[in-house]
Amino acid sequence: MNEPEAEPFSPMRWEGPGLRLIEQTRLPAEEVWIDCETPEQVADAIRRLAVRGAPAIGVVSAYGLVLGIRTVRDRARLSERFEEVSALLGSTRPTAVNLRWALDQGKRVYEANAPRGPEAVAAALLDWARELHAEDIRINHRIGENGARLFAPGSRVLTHCNTGALATAGYGTALGVITSAWREGKVGQVWVDETRPLLQGARLTAWELKKLGIPFRLVTDSSAGTLMAQGLVDRIVVGADRIAANGDTANKIGTYTVAVLAHRHHVPFYVAAPLSTIDRATATGKDIPIEERREDEVTQVFGTRVAPDDTPALNFAFDVTPAELITAIITEAGVLEPPYEGSIAQAFEK
Repeated sequence: MNEPEAEPFSPMRWEGPGLRLIEQTRLPAEEVWIDCETPEQVADAIRRLAVRGAPAIGVVSAYGLVLGIRTVRDRARLSERFEEVSALLGSTRPTAVNLRWALDQGKRVYEANAPRGPEAVAAALLDWARELHAEDIRINHRIGENGARLFAPGSRVLTHCNTGALATAGYGTALGVITSAWREGKVGQVWVDETRPLLQGARLTAWELKKLGIPFRLVTDSSAGTLMAQGLVDRIVVGADRIAANGDTANKIGTYTVAVLAHRHHVPFYVAAPLSTIDRATATGKDIPIEERREDEVTQVFGTRVAPDDTPALNFAFDVTPAELITAIITEAGVLEPPYEGSIAQAFEK
């Protein structure tokens, strides 16, 4: 059994003037932290992917509410300001349901404390945001423990995008599963999809795995099918930005392709996510809004043009994997199996 590595750090800290975030657009070349003292700065960080990953966005938005309320002095202005800040943060990333989940929780905290005035609201929101931060890390450890049971010794695992500490409050979801399995001696190697167009796999997952000491090899996204055809992949585990009530799952663009290939080659395909990523108000994947991002993310690679001038591009940030292609959904409440309508409902009942 491998010795436990040092815990992955959290990509966010509440200290000094407010919220500090690791600037993920600068990784892996530089480890730079930025200060956010206003909700507008938090919203900008979410939009431009300085912070990313559904669980991380949820926790960061909670701290964003604190930043927006802590400057209010006039009790009469409190309700209007809360709605302004909530709407601002809620508009940043439409697909990640954890964002709306956190803002809805924050509203309940606000309503319970509003009669006591602005200072009491700000204090209560900060206590709640800190607990949300800590609870996400605890949840991710439970997801990791539950997922590790699905691995056999020496498993060769493929993952897509980034789902580690950087995408959460700490430890990670799919990468947390891989980390827990590694610590139990069950991971031989990780195949890391580069994850075009913004290369979250190449830049971020590779960076995290290197720090953890977990063996990995980076591959082009289009290599996934060949790896499976050659019998080099034993498990696939990915994260999620939103899971519908029937188990359909939205995740980083390219995930659906991997799932189809896994089905063709009979490779178990797992989704790892907290219950907060499951949106029971969304019946199926057809109802999940899919974010479209700027064309230049496709026509350029970090400022260097790779396509002719004025080349039109379509840039979906996410795709939807149908539930029938998902072997199981790994949550803090356990491993959910098909049919997902029933197992998801039972998980929430617990």
